[in-house]
Amino acid sequence: MTELLELSAARAAELVRAGEVSAGELFALYRDRARADELNAFLWVADGTPDPPAADAPLGGVPLAVKDLFCVEGVPSMAASRILEGYRPPYTATAVERLVSAGAPVLGKTNMDEFAMGSSNENSGFGPVRNPWDRDRVPGGSSGGSAAAVAAGLAPWAIGTDTGGSIRQPASLCGIVGMKPTYGAVSRYGMIAFASSLDQCGPLTRDVTDAALLLKHMVGRDRCDSTSLEFPEPIQLPTEERLDGVRFGVPPELTGEGVEAGVREVFDRTVALVEELGGTVEEIALPHSPHGIAAYYVLAPAEASANLARYDGVRYGPRARNGDLLSLYEETRANGFGAEVKRRIMLGTYALSSGYYEAYYGRAQRVRTKIADDFRNAFQRVDLVLTPTSPTVAFKLGERVHDPLAMYLSDYCTVPMPLAGIPAISIPGGLSEGLPVGIQVAGPAFSENRILTAAFALEQAIGFERRPFDDV
Repeated sequence: MTELLELSAARAAELVRAGEVSAGELFALYRDRARADELNAFLWVADGTPDPPAADAPLGGVPLAVKDLFCVEGVPSMAASRILEGYRPPYTATAVERLVSAGAPVLGKTNMDEFAMGSSNENSGFGPVRNPWDRDRVPGGSSGGSAAAVAAGLAPWAIGTDTGGSIRQPASLCGIVGMKPTYGAVSRYGMIAFASSLDQCGPLTRDVTDAALLLKHMVGRDRCDSTSLEFPEPIQLPTEERLDGVRFGVPPELTGEGVEAGVREVFDRTVALVEELGGTVEEIALPHSPHGIAAYYVLAPAEASANLARYDGVRYGPRARNGDLLSLYEETRANGFGAEVKRRIMLGTYALSSGYYEAYYGRAQRVRTKIADDFRNAFQRVDLVLTPTSPTVAFKLGERVHDPLAMYLSDYCTVPMPLAGIPAISIPGGLSEGLPVGIQVAGPAFSENRILTAAFALEQAIGFERRPFDDV
């Protein structure tokens, strides 16, 4: 049974379709591992065994871990928040529905930072997730449960959401692959909203091929999401192991000051590897990227303050028992929301308030436009942008809890891409101090195939060795 754990999801799907592996056996293996989870990666695990997949199901019955931010009909879907405790939605998110239809049954719901607000997975209403490489360290966030589950062999693959880096950063810290697609490429219908103009669903997997396979069955227009778009071409499974003629840009703004020496060393090796594989590397300018964190932490909380207004104790979850309506609202939200969610609601409400809207929100929107313009200019010279994913390796649990600014800077390299609406992937590049370092490859809108091809070539050349699952 344990040899099945070593199979990539794509390979497992092939064997199930060929009749060499039972889908039920595979599901039971991962279900039992998820139930024995010691990382607090899962908030709910499925009972029983799902019906066998169709003989031609492209995802072959390979079970899927789903971030708790996605609604799944009849299944607890709480965004890891006490204010939604026990909520079981009457419908399923489009992204999940498409993957289930393609043959990936839901294995369980994964832990996360409450309402996707965080970079460490310490903000969950149900306790922090631990990093499988070192249980005293964070897995990253907000999709830390999904990343830890895949890295620990508790799930063959998973989906998460990325608002400012919440797929790529935990993928980096856990030594797996994580991809944020172009904004609008994947439907947000049924994703519990944090910041609607930034949130995007994507895969977390063991390798680039699995990421491409999962993404292939997620993208596309959805009539339930007016921001979703028809993907211009089919997602292809990458096979090219060379980078001949591919032009990479390295921005000093995202690769210099603040990047740990060990992370920089792994990044420099990757840059050299690009050239060995036939690619070219040149310096590019993204002059407004250093302002990305400041702009993001105005825009995202502003949208969050509006989106989270609906959680008032009347429509969802538990409520404070008080006859006065205003007191009911106040007590329910005070008891139901965690500290980070309250902080961001307050920040966002202030930024949108009369007299401050233009000074904060309006200016942040202009910075966002400048960041998008920087990328457009860069992509006239290069095909892809290369940076570290996170400026540091996984940090200790509790190390940044009382320093929100240090926590926010964890997303320094990842925030500019969602502000510009462009896709990016993180792949493992090597180790620093025995912990994974992620390498980020970004491209223009709808360049997912180009990104996946480049990431695959780098992945094959790097030959990153994940920890044996028996050690987790």
